[in-house]
Amino acid sequence: MVLTISIIVVTALTSFAAFNNEEIFAKLILWPRVMDKPAEYYRLLSSGFIHADIGHLFFNMFTLYFFGEFVESAFSYLNTPLLFLILYLTGIVIASLPSFLKNRHNSYYRSLGASGGVAAVLFASIYFNPWAKISFMFLPIGIPSIIFGVLYVGYSAYMDRKGGTNINHNAHLWGGIYGFTFAFAFDPTHGRIFLDQLFQHN
Repeated sequence: MVLTISIIVVTALTSFAAFNNEEIFAKLILWPRVMDKPAEYYRLLSSGFIHADIGHLFFNMFTLYFFGEFVESAFSYLNTPLLFLILYLTGIVIASLPSFLKNRHNSYYRSLGASGGVAAVLFASIYFNPWAKISFMFLPIGIPSIIFGVLYVGYSAYMDRKGGTNINHNAHLWGGIYGFTFAFAFDPTHGRIFLDQLFQHN
């Protein structure tokens, strides 16, 4: 899980640097209103390496650590270990795009955090092992990952439509969808393993 740990270290160092430097924070955050030229598009990725506070950073990195080891191993087993890094980085970008397009003329909108990439890894893990039990601090009883995934998508779509929070639920939604699609696209069995696990579960 070298790649997972490397991502966590880089993200933590970058986030802590931004905590103490407003210039770095402003330079890396996703700010659609100032992204009116290609030179600013790097923010689609850089925003995934800074966080609002330590709690935000810890939750994202803890989740990445929890699922990253398995997904990284799955891609290594398929002899394509670098796909894990590509999945994570492109997951951040893909999850950021809808918010960027929606808020191009909104001077007040900002977004940050690794949630899009983390959601992509989480849903790739669901693809590779749909019946694995998932549990969090607020969910002490594990539930099958495929059920969690359905609930996660439904909740993210509902909260994005509802609005009124500082959480970018849209990034969670699209990051998750992208992660599952990515795993399917690069799995040489083209979904056969997923379907076998899904329908042969006892």
